[in-house]
Amino acid sequence: MPSLPLQVAVVCSSNQNRSMEAHHILSKRGFSVRSFGTGTNVKLPGPAPDKPNIYDFSTTYDQMYNDLLKKDKELYTQNGILHMLDRNKRIKPRPERFQNCKDLFDLIVTCEERVYDQVVEDLNSREQETCQPVHVINVDIQDNHEEATLGAFLICELCQCLQHTEDLDNEIDELLLEFEEKSGRAFLHTVCFY
Repeated sequence: MPSLPLQVAVVCSSNQNRSMEAHHILSKRGFSVRSFGTGTNVKLPGPAPDKPNIYDFSTTYDQMYNDLLKKDKELYTQNGILHMLDRNKRIKPRPERFQNCKDLFDLIVTCEERVYDQVVEDLNSREQETCQPVHVINVDIQDNHEEATLGAFLICELCQCLQHTEDLDNEIDELLLEFEEKSGRAFLHTVCFY
């Protein structure tokens, strides 16, 4: 396994902040990575907590950027949303929904427990074809810019360690324990099969 790069997916709810920051960092480090959301729609903060901006997953990052620019350039510049969308559109055209992707990964990292549950549920509901294992790991990351950056570096460090294991399937639990101790975060881990 170490000779081939790990096929990694990073998943959050809307494929905007946490998964895209990790996607950005991992791709800069040479990983084969894709990112996804599991939500029904893409939600971005709006002018008030009860007034989010809601988009379909087919909406491009560029369209979201221009829409928010027209709505309130100052607000969305100040809260970092325009900067985040600008980064996102340099990585890929639009958010992707995990449930619509049939590609195989070695490792799927989720950014919150609810998303982890949705990914595991989706994988377990699919018909098993190859019986290839996929490790699903959850790292709880708060959905703000600072935590997304810290979380992305943690995910990258974890992926680098897993990439260099001789036997991923047998060494992963021990590695996760080490990471829990080092980072002070709890990780969820399960194996699903394609």
